[in-house]
Amino acid sequence: MDYSKYSQLLVEVDDRIATVTMNRPDKLNVANAALHTELSTIFVDLQRDRNVDVVVVTGAGRAFSAGGDIDWMQDAIDDLESFDQTRDEAKRIIFSLLDLEKPIIAKVNGHAVGLGATLALFCDVIFASEKAKIGDPHVSVGFVAGDGGAIIWPQLIGYARAKEYLFTGDLIGAQQAADIGLINYAVPPESLDQRVAEFAGRLRNGATKAIRFTKIATNIALKQAVYAAMDTSIAYETITNASADHAEAVAAFREKRTPKFQGR
Repeated sequence: MDYSKYSQLLVEVDDRIATVTMNRPDKLNVANAALHTELSTIFVDLQRDRNVDVVVVTGAGRAFSAGGDIDWMQDAIDDLESFDQTRDEAKRIIFSLLDLEKPIIAKVNGHAVGLGATLALFCDVIFASEKAKIGDPHVSVGFVAGDGGAIIWPQLIGYARAKEYLFTGDLIGAQQAADIGLINYAVPPESLDQRVAEFAGRLRNGATKAIRFTKIATNIALKQAVYAAMDTSIAYETITNASADHAEAVAAFREKRTPKFQGR
């Protein structure tokens, strides 16, 4: 498989383990239009790659992914129809993550926020640096958490806790996230690479067909939940893309001030 077509993702395959790195370190790996498009195709390519048995997803530099690029959000406000492509890609990202039969390990090297959190939480096993924080602050920018967050958080930590964090947008430290079952492990940052490599190697050396089929079986109920809710979730996010509160939040972010929401 030729991964050279990817410019925002660095894809390396070594000993049947593919490492996918979001590669915008100077921007904390926030998703712009190009990265979002590439995320909607990479997991399909990895499924087709017969030289890959295990996938690791991580970010370059200090962050896993700090969410969405604010300039890209402004573009979607200025040209509402452009969000149609974003909406379609958002569904493909989640569906392709679930359809990838090979185990996916999230190596959360730094903050995972918004879409970054969604990507991490839809992976099969999640290791995070103790210094990382995880959260879905869509509401902080006047957005519905429609790209998957509203679905995956309740699956992992229950509805009461999920709604608290989705309603407030508060970030959670990695150790607390592990304690409540949002992620698997919070580890010292200097140990993160080794812990992930050891676990990836264990899966690579395991009965890979049995592991794949176990993932398929385990994901059946999750897929049912996602397919039942994803269209509605992303439709509500599309509505808020055109809202006055979202426009105000984006403007406030760019002007480095506190947004004044009016519920419109």
